[in-house]
Amino acid sequence: MVARKFQGLHDGSTFDVDYDTDDGLEVFKFQLFSLTSVPPDEQKIVGVNGDRIVSTDSDLVDISEKLRLVSIDEEDNKGSSSSSHDAELLKSDEELARLLQVEEEALLFQQYVAAEDKGQIEGRIRPYVDQVRLYEDPVRQEAARKTVPIEELEEKALVSLAKEGNFNPSKTEQDHAFLLQLLFWFKHSFRWVNSPPCDGCGRETINQGTGAPLPSELRFGGSRVEIYRCNFCSGVTRFPRYNDPLKLIETRRGRCGEWANCFTLYCRAFGYDSRLVLDFTDHVWTECFSQFLGRWIHLDPCEGVYDKPLLYEKGWNKKLNYVIAIAKDGVYDVTKRYTKKWHEVLSRRNIITESALSTVLNNITKDCRRGFTSHVLSILDDRDEKERQALEEDLHSTDDSSISLPGRQSGDKQWRKSRLEFGSDENCSLSCSSCPVRVCVDEHVTRINDAFLPILSRFVAENLPQSRAIQVLEILKGVILDLQNSSFRNRKASIDLYLNSSEPLLPQLVSSFDELLSSLSLSHKVGTDGRVDICLAGNPVKTSIGLPVALDALDDTIHNLKNCNNFSKDSLSLPLLKLNRIHSGLVLASGEEIPFGIATSAFDGIRATKWEEPNGARGCWIMYKVSDNQKHKLAAYELMSANDAPERDPMDWVLEGSNDGGSTWHLLDERISQMFGGRFQRRTFKVASIDLLSDFFRFRFLAVRDVNSTSRTQIGSIDFYSASS
Repeated sequence: MVARKFQGLHDGSTFDVDYDTDDGLEVFKFQLFSLTSVPPDEQKIVGVNGDRIVSTDSDLVDISEKLRLVSIDEEDNKGSSSSSHDAELLKSDEELARLLQVEEEALLFQQYVAAEDKGQIEGRIRPYVDQVRLYEDPVRQEAARKTVPIEELEEKALVSLAKEGNFNPSKTEQDHAFLLQLLFWFKHSFRWVNSPPCDGCGRETINQGTGAPLPSELRFGGSRVEIYRCNFCSGVTRFPRYNDPLKLIETRRGRCGEWANCFTLYCRAFGYDSRLVLDFTDHVWTECFSQFLGRWIHLDPCEGVYDKPLLYEKGWNKKLNYVIAIAKDGVYDVTKRYTKKWHEVLSRRNIITESALSTVLNNITKDCRRGFTSHVLSILDDRDEKERQALEEDLHSTDDSSISLPGRQSGDKQWRKSRLEFGSDENCSLSCSSCPVRVCVDEHVTRINDAFLPILSRFVAENLPQSRAIQVLEILKGVILDLQNSSFRNRKASIDLYLNSSEPLLPQLVSSFDELLSSLSLSHKVGTDGRVDICLAGNPVKTSIGLPVALDALDDTIHNLKNCNNFSKDSLSLPLLKLNRIHSGLVLASGEEIPFGIATSAFDGIRATKWEEPNGARGCWIMYKVSDNQKHKLAAYELMSANDAPERDPMDWVLEGSNDGGSTWHLLDERISQMFGGRFQRRTFKVASIDLLSDFFRFRFLAVRDVNSTSRTQIGSIDFYSASS
């Protein structure tokens, strides 16, 4: 550890920063953010002496003690960007010149090795043009839509936006979010086939080659049929490789060809401009045009990955050559979207010269667009030109080295290895080691926790036996489940006060539910017949985001109440009652899993989510900045184990607080050799009496339960509780 004091200069003001250089540049930027409000991804840090830019490669031990912080946005507005700054963002002129030279040499070499015959590549592309035309068939589109739980995906899309603080999204934002949910749904509803199970006994089979297709198979494009024999009953199983997506909607199985074929139909069925993307090194996926992003995005249904076009070159180690996108309005060479090594790719493009390839693609595109109006053609030409420019710009932009892309996940392990698509780490996943600062949208979690105070207080006031209190909470849980299972745009449920005539629910008990219902954007009305009707009272998305939190909170309260030795007014505190939870802060972590293990998942109040640090087993950190520059004396905190893999549970950790925006840190709590007894176990830790008002908290997780069997740390939830509201 090397402790240093830096003097910062920003916008005419100076400030001091005490810093441990072992924490790395991201933590340093987060501290600067707390002092200047310039987000880390918009910061440019320059040494006052020598004008040296501080980057992730810089040694924080050796850099100047005096630093100047510049906001990238401010710098752009002032037009003050310099060549030295540009060199940090783009490849140097020398490097670019070298790559262009290599590209010219590859093109020259291609003239000698590429065939002049255009028929080979045209013959490979043309059949896919007929294929994508099937996606325009209204019958096929309607068949696809009928299999999709549309309202469920719409709700998930709106909730995903709400978790980012967007409760009133635009139409384009909703459409983009729905497309991603459609991808995730398809990933889990379609089945990958290595070898099909035996039709007779359902056990393992082994490939016996191919067989002649039956008329019923040819009807749906199954011209190639694989034959398998059962290892146990010797029965024969046929696996026709259907090309018609209508049949694939029924079978819901296959390999990448079937997956991409069927998923592209689903995308067209919901109105997205879509392309089937053919990789000549044997893979297929989908592209859709996102109106929200204003560009084409990559979607791989087999992997459940989106907008990560370097997945194949960087993650799978593929040696790409031709990547062609086929749509109803033309065919496009999109290879440059999927590589940062264009000069290497060019050396492998030896089927046809570049000029001849362009001619072939243009001719096919003209055929596809025959009969289009001049207005439509003008729109398509404009979009084509924008895409061409974007592909060139992206090709020479800097790759984000903080993103770790996985090897292939779909298919049998040995099959993936044989194709050399396994990647460098069999446990590799889509992750980020340079995380953005994320906002916790979790005020509703705090409101739901606080809403148990009137409920439990009423139980105590009515002298309810512990068993009866648990029974009432179970009834309330049943109502919440009914609400969750009803239509999210029209949620309704009811409580019958006299369902149990021997022990009817008292009206005053029901009235104690008011605060909880309000926190869920719900209201209730008591009828003359003793029935309490509950319905929506506000934005249905707020209800959707709150219901799973309420269910988990009820489960936790019931569990704690069952283990309460003496249920009374004195027991209305942690862990039974979780008051003064700190919320709406900013979070930064040393790393995270994308998209389902991001740092804010530890603060969303839901058991089903978690923060996962792919490289955190032997040390990682997560920082929390309190909102609106408030300061809190921390009374306690809770950690919950995640859903699986107990070896990833944190075992040793340090919790620190800062009262100066993260410049200096003070020890709040330290734990070693901690063990979680099960999954979703929530443990409460009281903080010793330290009179420190903190606006920053930092966990340093030092080791997990079994560092020898995993590289990861994961935690289900983190909750901070203030000593006062």
